[in-house]
Order: sequence, then structure tokens, then C-alpha cells
Amino acid sequence: MQAQTGPAIEADHLVKVYPGGKTALGGVSFAVGRGEIFGFLGPNGSGKTTTVRILVTLLRATRGAGRVAGFDTAREAHLVRRVIGYAGQSVGVDDDLTASENLAVTGFIHGLRHDESWRRAAELLGDFSLAGAGNVRAGRLSGGLRRRLDLAQALVHRPEVLFLDEPTTGLDPQSRNALWHQLRGLSRDGGTTVFLTTQYLEEADRACDRVAILDGGRLVRVGTPASLKEEVGGGRLAVMLGDEADRPRATRALGYLPGLVRLEPGGAGDPVVAYVRDARASAAPVIGLLSAEGIGVAALDQAQASLDDVFLRYTGDRPRGEPALAGAVSSVFVAAHGRRRR
Repeated sequence: MQAQTGPAIEADHLVKVYPGGKTALGGVSFAVGRGEIFGFLGPNGSGKTTTVRILVTLLRATRGAGRVAGFDTAREAHLVRRVIGYAGQSVGVDDDLTASENLAVTGFIHGLRHDESWRRAAELLGDFSLAGAGNVRAGRLSGGLRRRLDLAQALVHRPEVLFLDEPTTGLDPQSRNALWHQLRGLSRDGGTTVFLTTQYLEEADRACDRVAILDGGRLVRVGTPASLKEEVGGGRLAVMLGDEADRPRATRALGYLPGLVRLEPGGAGDPVVAYVRDARASAAPVIGLLSAEGIGVAALDQAQASLDDVFLRYTGDRPRGEPALAGAVSSVFVAAHGRRRR
């Protein structure tokens, strides 16, 4: 297999329309550099998992093209499967095999020699704190241990590109921290490209080189966590008013605040929230502007802007529904079968 150049992952105007006419993706384009940790964020039902399944060859796009390590996901699916690891939202391990056997079989399928597969299995059992479960059937493991095993399974063959769909769901804080540490090491030391979806925005903020925000099947923002937070303001000031009747006047007064990026008036009982370039420097001017208008302040909280602020800015705060995903699909399934749904 010839070495490829260019981006590790490319999506070129991906469109996916399901039977019945539901449009899951409306023309999504992005590129992910080699060795990059790229976070794919969005509300439930925004098209994140559909995008991942197209890129790992489990779905065929209605229109557009996907490329992984330079290989076309439709025309060269068998080559894509050789270079990727994949762990989906549902755990896809074989309950009748032990943890060690699950990992070794994955190695066999990916072309590792017999002895190398078993060595790699032992190594990953240690990395994911599963050594004590090596000889235990996967069906007898707890949900958290099964999730760890599923993630380890995606790494057996040291993939060039790793796709993780909600990888830390069901993991305790220690396991999540260990996983992020390992992913950063894979990216830094091994040049592995990591493409992940997650609902833990604070983790994406710390771990991802760049993030993309998807909403309604369309890409609404791409950038580094720092640049996206700068767009909504580097900091946030939440002002609780002493008198609810002062909200309209307070909103007008704060509109003159130096360094203001965006103002959220809020509703009854909510704070008035000012997104500013520098929260610390803006605290005193806020008090000054409101005092000059005779407006009392009950409380003033300041904080740095977060990816949560970015996320809500571009996707809104309305909860979304999402249909249940059918079937647990693992890295082994993708490598051995790659069976696609239309």
C-alpha cells in the first residue's frame, strides 16, 4: 500500500439523505491534518455519527466525497479499513471471548502475526488497566470495563487514523483522564490522527488541536478552542440585578461597556450576561455603568469563556432529540466486513 500525502481526513461537500427524505448532512466540508486531534461537536441529531460512519466506510454518502489517508471512502473502502481504528457509541466486543482474546483476534484480522497479536493484547490490557480482566469473558465485565476494552480494540494495529464516537461515555473520571493522556501520546509520539465526537466540551477544550461545530447537518464553525472562545469574548460577566424592573435599563447601559463582544439580557430571574475581551478588566466598568444609572447589583460573577459558551452561541440552548442507533459496530467489524448501509 503506497504511502499517502496531504490531509489525514477530507470531507468534500458530504451530503447524506436517508430513505424517506430525511437529510442528515447538507454539504459538509473540512480537512484534518496528520497527527491532529480533531473534535467534532454538535447537538444530538446534528449529523456527527453519520459523518463518522461515512468516513469509516459504514455508510455511503448520497453526494460528495470522503478521503482518509488519501483513500476514497467509497471507491477504496478496503484500503481505508486497513489504516483506521474505530470505536462507535455502542460497545462492539465479542461477549463470548475473553478480553485478551478480543484484542488478539483483532490483531489477527488486521494482519498481525500470532505472537505479535498476543504481545499487543497484553500491552493494551496494561495501558487500559484491564490486566486483571484478561482471562475474563467480555460478557461478564462491567459496562465501564467493556468500554475500555472496545477502545483498546481500536488501537491494536496502531492505526494511522483513529475514529472515536463519544469515546468517554460511561467511563469514570480516572479512565477518561487516562484515555486523553494516551490519545495525546499517540498524536505527539506516533503521529496518529484522532477524530472524535464528544459531549464533554471541557475535555475537547483541553485535548483537541481544533474543533468543528455541526448543527442541523451543516458545519457552523471550525477553529482552535482558543480562537473560537475569542469570538464569543475571552471572558464572561454575569450580573444579578437587585431589582428585576431594572433589566431593560441595565441592558441599555451595558451596551456601552468597553470591550463588549455580546450581551445576553436573559429573562426574569436570570443574570444579564456580558461577553467581553477581558472579564477581570471589565468588572469595574460594569459596576460603574450600572451605578451611574442608579441600578443596584446583587451579585457579579466573572469567568473565562468556555467551549460551552461557543457551543450555545452557535447551536442555541434548545434541547434536541435523537433516534436510537441500531447495532453495535466495532473496529473488528469495520476491518473484517465494512458492510455499508445505503
